[in-house]
Amino acid sequence: MKTLTSKLPTVARIVLGGIFFVFGLNGFLHFAPVPPMPGPAGAFLGALVATGYLFPLVKATETVAGALLLSGRFVPLALILLAPVLVNIVAFHAALAPTGIAVPLLLLAAELYLAWSYRHVFAPLVRARIAPAQPQEHRSHPIGSAEPHGHAA
Repeated sequence: MKTLTSKLPTVARIVLGGIFFVFGLNGFLHFAPVPPMPGPAGAFLGALVATGYLFPLVKATETVAGALLLSGRFVPLALILLAPVLVNIVAFHAALAPTGIAVPLLLLAAELYLAWSYRHVFAPLVRARIAPAQPQEHRSHPIGSAEPHGHAA
């Protein structure tokens, strides 16, 4: 049982990353046909495309975040990038296309599970009061002198 629970975050990360990477790329490369949506759902998607920037921005966000999840690098950042996208996907399906809500709910569950798995990273974000970082007295400068901008004491 321990092996299954230890691999579950990796499985969720790869599944979520793969779905967003593929569907994000599809927004640019059109390799998988997307059937037109009737009524208000179609009008909403048409409006996103008509802006000229919002649909490509969403698809680029999906592609980049999906690639980050697949690579296992910057996973918390990828989860933060995908959170508003997923909220809108779920809201879109809940309000305009309820027959297709099952997959978005599963994606939301995977996102929430991964956020919980990385809760130690997100914990500082939800503290009510936190002091800013204090400047460091002695910083090492990898290039040139020990003083900033090459100024010697």
